[in-house]
Amino acid sequence: MSSSQIKKILILVTILAVPGFLYYLLQEKGKNRYKPLPVFGPKEVAATFHSVKGKQIPDTIYHLVPDFKLVNQKADTISWKNYEGKILVLNLFHTTGNAGAVSFANKAMKAFEATYDHNKTVNFVGLTIDPTRDTPEVLAKYAQALGAMPGKWDLLTGDSTTIYSLVNKGLFIDAHQEVEKGEPKFVYSNMFVLLDPQRRIRGYYPASSQEALSQLNDEIKVLITEELRNNKDGR
Repeated sequence: MSSSQIKKILILVTILAVPGFLYYLLQEKGKNRYKPLPVFGPKEVAATFHSVKGKQIPDTIYHLVPDFKLVNQKADTISWKNYEGKILVLNLFHTTGNAGAVSFANKAMKAFEATYDHNKTVNFVGLTIDPTRDTPEVLAKYAQALGAMPGKWDLLTGDSTTIYSLVNKGLFIDAHQEVEKGEPKFVYSNMFVLLDPQRRIRGYYPASSQEALSQLNDEIKVLITEELRNNKDGR
């Protein structure tokens, strides 16, 4: 076979191959792809599998935030049942002391609540770490001042043991109470936590960082997209 014949064959192969390659790029690379959010907390490999492109992939058992029974500013009992199918943005607060840090976090939460006011998928939760003083009556007045509407932005209180177990062991946030000059002092990580409808932790965001709050806003949108895709796929 002459060199000219070889060149003609290579040109023909190229002409035939390029359209197929371009089609692959448009189909595979042109899709609206995004990086899924990580899942925080301990995890273990399950005995079950799922299939991805014909390959058997072991399932992963992720940490789930445990169920609870607490009371909101309307004195309604709240549990995970109230948040079925919801994405939650959660933070810690208390109504007395450390006013600067709490006020900053509340303003940020209010901004998020306003942004997602009409999105029925996203709810907001403030969890008091001073349940002895933060009774439903106190929280009702506090919520009114914040404009926190129960059912969209719940301020939760309840039994101290339940709350601190939920915070420390369920959410993995450091929070404890100290006594300073005879007065209770609360030491805690001032974080926002993003939870998906499966009760998994998908992100932590320092409430004092504007960059972290912007990241939280972006990742709420990513999680909304992820849930829409999962619902469409029947997951």
